Amino acid sequence: MIKPIMRDIFFLNQKSEPATEADKQIAIDLLDTLKANEAGCVGMAANMIGAKKRIIAVNMGMFNIAMFNPKIVKRTGAYETEEGCLSLDGVRGCRRYQEIEVEYQDMNFKKKKEKYSGWTAQIIQHEIDHCDGILI
Repeated sequence: MIKPIMRDIFFLNQKSEPATEADKQIAIDLLDTLKANEAGCVGMAANMIGAKKRIIAVNMGMFNIAMFNPKIVKRTGAYETEEGCLSLDGVRGCRRYQEIEVEYQDMNFKKKKEKYSGWTAQIIQHEIDHCDGILI
């Protein structure tokens, strides 16, 4: 189900709780909402649809994926950039990393460890920041 975008800064600044298998519907709603906003959005975190859970959805080019409890375990190649967010007006400066390694659980709660670089890495970092209550 497509959900409205959360714009309450107080809510967005709170850390999200670990996700469980009982939260799969939140991930489905997150993927639906990302798809509905694909013209101006490439990633979303569950708190952006009002669910304080560690779930993100990321556009991988031809498809979108959900990640439960994502955690960056390695990062290299720091750089400064500017980003926008559906939950905020305008763009803001931030620090990102060119390459990251992420541990997460997929929709079947199978543990994964993947490396990402470039644009995809930047999206994942932005969304994990949302889970940690960090806004650009």
